Amino acid sequence: MAASRTPARGTAKAAKIPQVSWRDPRPASVVLVFGPEEVCAERAIAGVRDYLRAEDPALEVSDVRADDYAPGTLLSLTSPSLFGEPRLVRVSGVEKCSDAFLQEAVSYLDHPQEGATVLLRHTGASVRGKKLLDALRAGAGDGIEIPVPAIKRDGDRADFAAGEFKAAKKRIAPQALRALVSAFADDLTELAAACQQLIGDVEGDVTEDVVTKYYGGRVEVSAFVVADTAIAGRYGEALIALRHALASGADPVPMVAAFAMKLRTMARVAGNREPSRQLAQRLGMKDWQVDRARRDLAGWNERSLGMAIQATARADAEVKGASRDPIFALERMVTVIATRQPFGGDA
Repeated sequence: MAASRTPARGTAKAAKIPQVSWRDPRPASVVLVFGPEEVCAERAIAGVRDYLRAEDPALEVSDVRADDYAPGTLLSLTSPSLFGEPRLVRVSGVEKCSDAFLQEAVSYLDHPQEGATVLLRHTGASVRGKKLLDALRAGAGDGIEIPVPAIKRDGDRADFAAGEFKAAKKRIAPQALRALVSAFADDLTELAAACQQLIGDVEGDVTEDVVTKYYGGRVEVSAFVVADTAIAGRYGEALIALRHALASGADPVPMVAAFAMKLRTMARVAGNREPSRQLAQRLGMKDWQVDRARRDLAGWNERSLGMAIQATARADAEVKGASRDPIFALERMVTVIATRQPFGGDA
């Protein structure tokens, strides 16, 4: 199989190399793993190694640092050995590569070694190595690219977690997925580990109760759980959850942002009777987000939703400096949303 990855001399080179998902990596003469998300990059790199090792357990694996490179290393490690074992050369730090590595790597693209896979890891943190990336992306070296863009938005994290369970052929309830993502909103590595723990430990489907059992200590203080409790109208619980969150070090700014995101979603879905899938596609959302927003809207009307949105906008300004007491601003916002009534003298 390795021989098929060597380009035929004299054939026209593709204008653009294929892009491959990090969840389904495969080898090529040269593999570029590009982007800042280390969790996904590590999965992609391990996947390429496992693919090659499944083809031939005698795979030779070598690691090279592009920023501390000894001239001649790349050619030495990719050259066929006496017994012709396949070779995988993993090159880290291409975003800070030395001139010597850059020169040899660009030259290597014109003459990739049969049976060798060179894997280049570039975080995208700099433009260093651009000449190499441009040549590879133009089709030199019979390569492929595995993008690993940053996963920052809540929707992206939810997609990541859902993908973990889908890859393991295990079902997780939408509410459980939301609770899990909320519990690990600040650390994708921890979210990935939590997904794998649930996949490995839990028999049957993963429910919201299961997530609470495993990670309740984290879930109860997350911004989204505070928002969920307030929007459900459970005023006392919402205030307690807010105080727990603040005591755990929660920042008021993202706390308000969590409320704003849920209320905006509710406003977009309110009054629309389209099927969930159709509405989700039109709004650029996920099916489960539409279903959750519709459940959240129980007991709300146009007046109370508008009042909640105004209260959230006011709190947003106050926690960003318009008020000297951001905690009071949060408590007032939670009170308006949970009771669906004006706050004290604001009536």
